[in-house]
Amino acid sequence: MEMEFLSALLAIVVIDLVLAGDNAILIGLAARNLPKHQQKKVILWGSIGAIVIRIIATLAVVWLLEIPGLHLVGGLLLVVIAYKLLVDDSDHGDVKAGDNFWAAIRTVIIADALMGLDNVLAVAGASHGNMTLVVIGLLISVPVVMWGSTLILKWIDRYPIIVTIGSAVLAWTASKMIVGEHFLSGFFANSFVKYGFEVLVVAGVILGARYVKSKAAAKKEEAVLLKTGSSN
Repeated sequence: MEMEFLSALLAIVVIDLVLAGDNAILIGLAARNLPKHQQKKVILWGSIGAIVIRIIATLAVVWLLEIPGLHLVGGLLLVVIAYKLLVDDSDHGDVKAGDNFWAAIRTVIIADALMGLDNVLAVAGASHGNMTLVVIGLLISVPVVMWGSTLILKWIDRYPIIVTIGSAVLAWTASKMIVGEHFLSGFFANSFVKYGFEVLVVAGVILGARYVKSKAAAKKEEAVLLKTGSSN
């Protein structure tokens, strides 16, 4: 039981590191037009507001996951999130900078509420209904959102494997949510089927995303070659 707790906690830490950094970026973008002394206050109060909303949302998701069928739905959503994490190049250029203190805080809270769904769902799924893990996960996300963005971005730029690891953890969390669905318990009663399915989901997400990215890169390279050829 202790090993399960530690593995779930480790999953939550990785999820927070990979997903919460994205939310930290939007705080900087929302506050970029304000004087320096106000930017720090926006980071503080915007983060506190975002965390309060995230606490409420996570507790609501943990409660909702008790409804039959929602473990399956949540797991499938997390599979999509894990895949998009590897395939998408996040662009936050459309985050509007606030022109005053309260406008910036409002932007941070609204944007975080919209962007934080993946984090909330992932932490709720990884916790398996353990409220202690939910609280620890949220406490970890506070410093990550407030101060960790620059460090995380440097790590990801230097070690892109971090994103792949984060995506794999999300896919693994998704697979555990699906196999934990009550009405599917008979299908996953066999340990070989259960663990085989979990491995299949993780491998499918990573290999599928790599295939799509390689195809996109090949198309981009082909377009550049055609453009170069036509200009000559």
